Amino acid sequence: MSSAITGAMTWEVHAIKYADRNARTRADSFLFDDNHDAPHAMDYFMWLLKCGNRVILVDTGYDHAEARARGRPIRLEPGEALAPFGLTPEDITEVIVTHLHYDHAGGLALFPNAHLHLQEAEMAFATGPCMCHDTLKAPFTVGHICEAVTRLYRGKLSFHAGDSEIADGVTVHCIGGHSRGLQCVRVRTAAGWLVLASDAAHYYENVTARKPFPIVVDLQNMMDGFATLERLASSPKLIIPGHDPLVRQLFPQGIAEHITRLDLGPTSEISS
Repeated sequence: MSSAITGAMTWEVHAIKYADRNARTRADSFLFDDNHDAPHAMDYFMWLLKCGNRVILVDTGYDHAEARARGRPIRLEPGEALAPFGLTPEDITEVIVTHLHYDHAGGLALFPNAHLHLQEAEMAFATGPCMCHDTLKAPFTVGHICEAVTRLYRGKLSFHAGDSEIADGVTVHCIGGHSRGLQCVRVRTAAGWLVLASDAAHYYENVTARKPFPIVVDLQNMMDGFATLERLASSPKLIIPGHDPLVRQLFPQGIAEHITRLDLGPTSEISS
């Protein structure tokens, strides 16, 4: 059965790589992995959705200041990464924040005109008693959380509870697991319903082998979330993990070397 969608408004979807970390092992990516000391690289992405004149950014990356603070250099500042689209940070008026970890919400302040879409559960988690625990607090940076609160008080933040429609053909779905209010983004494309998993699946292998990622708040939610991703996507090939370098091998290059075009579907198959 074809997964393509006809006769409905479809969106372009672009993965924008702004950083990578190659000095990692499989122990950093998977719980209960037998080959724990093997190298395992990670890419960092934002995603851009386009339909006519409407543009929605999914996540914001992080800037050089955050990179220095964490010792995790980036290749491109988020604003610079958008330049091939002819966009400046000021042009972005909508941002879906999948969750508030530093590498997904670290660039919020760089997009001053953006209205944010965030799950209620994520704000409650990032500002609640769980942040008394250093382990749970580690992926967050207080300045990013304060920026989200500032947007709320400026009337520039919409909360969502579970499943919600952002635009015709763009919906968000709360999964949790990795962070309490983590949401994925489902997008109607020419290739079918595509799901930006963000950190509901860092890698394809998280889903295909049902291997959980080590940074986890609720393991059951993470495991259940893999089936949710499969249910939401028209095909397993249209589940886009949040950090897998394979994305750039399976899908065609976009308008610049650091941009990958996702909405036309993959040009290669995932090796088993």
